[in-house]
Amino acid sequence: MPKETPRDRILLVDEQPEVRRAVVEMLEDRDQEVVTAETARKALALVGDAAQPFSLVLLDLDLGRGVDDGFALLGEIKRLRPDLPVVILTGNTSVENAKRAFKGGANDFLEKDTYLAENLEVSFEKIAPFRHVVAENKALRRRTEALERTASFLRRKLEHKYCIVGRSAAIRTLLDTIEKVAPIPRPVLVVGERGSGKELVAAAIHHASPRRDEPFITINCAAVPKDLLGSELFGHEKGAFTGADKRKLGLFELADRGTLFFDEIGNMPMEFQKSVLRVIEYQTFTRVQGTETIEVDVRIIAATNADLTAVGEFRDDLYDRLAFETIRVPPLRERPEDIPSLAEHFIATLIEEAPSLRPKTLTPAAIEALQAYSWPGNVREMRYTIERALYKTEGATIGIEDLDLPRVSSAPGAALDESASFDERVAHFERGLVENALAAAAGNQAKAADALGITYDKFRYVYRKYFGR
Repeated sequence: MPKETPRDRILLVDEQPEVRRAVVEMLEDRDQEVVTAETARKALALVGDAAQPFSLVLLDLDLGRGVDDGFALLGEIKRLRPDLPVVILTGNTSVENAKRAFKGGANDFLEKDTYLAENLEVSFEKIAPFRHVVAENKALRRRTEALERTASFLRRKLEHKYCIVGRSAAIRTLLDTIEKVAPIPRPVLVVGERGSGKELVAAAIHHASPRRDEPFITINCAAVPKDLLGSELFGHEKGAFTGADKRKLGLFELADRGTLFFDEIGNMPMEFQKSVLRVIEYQTFTRVQGTETIEVDVRIIAATNADLTAVGEFRDDLYDRLAFETIRVPPLRERPEDIPSLAEHFIATLIEEAPSLRPKTLTPAAIEALQAYSWPGNVREMRYTIERALYKTEGATIGIEDLDLPRVSSAPGAALDESASFDERVAHFERGLVENALAAAAGNQAKAADALGITYDKFRYVYRKYFGR
């Protein structure tokens, strides 16, 4: 069935009963709903009722003792409902009155004579485009308000996601540096061990900067194959290589006006470093197999867990450009006083994401164990440890036995309980070797494997055996 067009709801304001009857009869014959008011007070009460909105007002300009009362009511209606169309009805059609009515916001000006019915038909047609625009504006406002609510919700989620938790002196210094460098449109180099929160710091810089409402895009330089990195960063034109069946925008282009975060930039091949340096310097580039010069406004933040000055395969000029400000993210073992608040944060976050989980608290012994552990995987490792304990623990508290942490010091040669079996002693020693090698390599697993004289795959096997990741 075709959708019925909703009836107009018209307010007729006129103090003369015979005029009201005639106009109501005329409009109802045209399937219009009409509500009448004989006084300005009643008219304003009806217009102000948001639950029963009108689509049009027919206003007698000669309301009350003088014409000024009609003009005053017109002004009040427009104050309450600026987008409500008003058609003036009057027996005094002077040019001055017409000018004053239109200046006051009236949409049409009609004489109450024998042609009023026909003139109203014409007036309705004249007003129709205005009413259409008003309806569109209302719909746009509703969509805009919905988008603003969504954006506000997402912004709160982002702020929560990128919340840097801690009250230690190291974290206060970190936050002060972020606040200071965020508004400066220059590159930042974030240095820290694996899992210490380098991307969190980069995101915090972006969201504290004037670019907060623009894109924040990340690329892990260690995860993108060398032969795809150029297309990923700069994009490509159709036909640039086999399989390039259409133009692709690169990350520099997608991050325009925002921030591009290079994670593990020490793994970027040397041949791409010069191109990246050029974009940082000149904010221009061309797509792969393209001829057009693309201009962008992108802030670069890079992160590494390696010493770029000692790598030997990292350009000095790119390092100098990136290190406008170098921010060191402290490892978790250097700020054990932050561990209780971090644990609370991880518990609250997971419960928010999985409401079926019950809130739990850590026992003093569990907190002490968390603070005593060296955390080679830093905040990331602690988060997963807390989340697993929260998920698996049945009671209202998380004890030391629920944390899946080593029961003794992981340092090779540390004293073991005399009842420990041969296998437990071997496992204890092996785990200690892995932890110490990671600590010496600042969390870099490849370097730790080299230091132990084993392959990376074997190192990963041993690491997963004890840490589960």
